[in-house]
Parts: sequence; structure tokens; C-alpha cells
Amino acid sequence: MTLSTSEPMIVARRTAMMLLDFQPAILAQVPDRDALIDRAQIALDWARTHAVKLVFVRVAFAPDDYDAIPNHHKAFNAVKQNRLFADGDPSFDIDPALEVRDADLIVRKTRFGAFSTTDLHALFGDESINTLVIGGITTAGVVLSTIREASDQDYRIFVLSDATADLDPKLHGLPLGIPSGVLGEREEHHARHPLSTENVLQMFSRLTS
Repeated sequence: MTLSTSEPMIVARRTAMMLLDFQPAILAQVPDRDALIDRAQIALDWARTHAVKLVFVRVAFAPDDYDAIPNHHKAFNAVKQNRLFADGDPSFDIDPALEVRDADLIVRKTRFGAFSTTDLHALFGDESINTLVIGGITTAGVVLSTIREASDQDYRIFVLSDATADLDPKLHGLPLGIPSGVLGEREEHHARHPLSTENVLQMFSRLTS
């Protein structure tokens, strides 16, 4: 796809690439893990070439985080009871296949979306970032939750359709604007710019510093 002439120019210093939950224990459950990492690496290299802010988001829990999960929370009660996703376990670090550099930002979250339990929005505000390029796992959980949160904060959002994955391949396309009986117009609007990593290289040729 290409940007329409009505779209504002994309500015490198106001753009961030977010790679969500690329962690060994999570990647191990993804079909075609190596292909997913290869596409994420292409996007990562593109971001570095254009001086786009790189943000690695991971899910992990410190002891106090478990205590903060209410017992009625259906999605995270098992995490609390079984002390899953423990911070400090290398399986929940950023996967070593993706190089993390000193200038990159690593953010630890304790819910599905990248914003609700982090200070990302404030950090982005400090750097005047208004455009996000997002890839991650899982499409229908972490990625969709992050899209919704980012949309509510008025970011322009581009989703890397082939640098996202879901443990259930049937769910992978749903938040990316592909018609379904499950997600409606609201979800399609949130991710109105799904694109492949190849599209990134072509589409952002107009990107300025």
C-alpha cells in the first residue's frame, strides 16, 4: 500500500517501532518462529537505518506485580497463582536473535497492552512521537490491545502484518482489517494501516528526519 496525498509526512524523529513480546518462551509457541524473527529483523534494520526509535516491550512479573493482580481477574489469575512470566527468567527477556542496543528502549509490562502498566505514553510525549509501527505476539491479544490503547491516545498506527503472529493462526488476521464475524468496524479502524515488512521499505521512502 502507499500513503495517500492527504496523509501527513511521516517524520523519523516522531516515529517509534514497537516490537511486542518477542521473548523466547512466547516465540517457542509460535508457528514458523524463524520466519517471524526474520521479518522482525528486517523491520528492525529499517528502523535503525532511518533513526526511528526502537522500543522492545516484554511481559514479566516481579513479586509485587503478582500481589497487585486482583483475584477476580480471569485473564491473569493463573499468572498470579502459578507465578508465571517471572522477571529475571531468561525465557522472558528479549529474544537474543533480535539485537538490543544501548539507545533502544526496553519496557516491561504486566498486562496485554503496552501502555496501561507502563509509562510509554509519557515517554513518547517527551519525544513528540505521534506515529507507531507495531509488530508482535499475539495478534489478537497483545497487538490488538496495544492498538486500542494507542488509538485512544491519538497515535497514527501501522501494523506489520507479517511481523505479527498468533498462537492460533485463525486469529492472526482478525485485528488487521481482514473482514470477520468476530471483530467489527472499530477494530478495523484502529489498524487502518496493516502492511508487510516489504511494504515498510517502500512505503516509508518519503520518511524525513
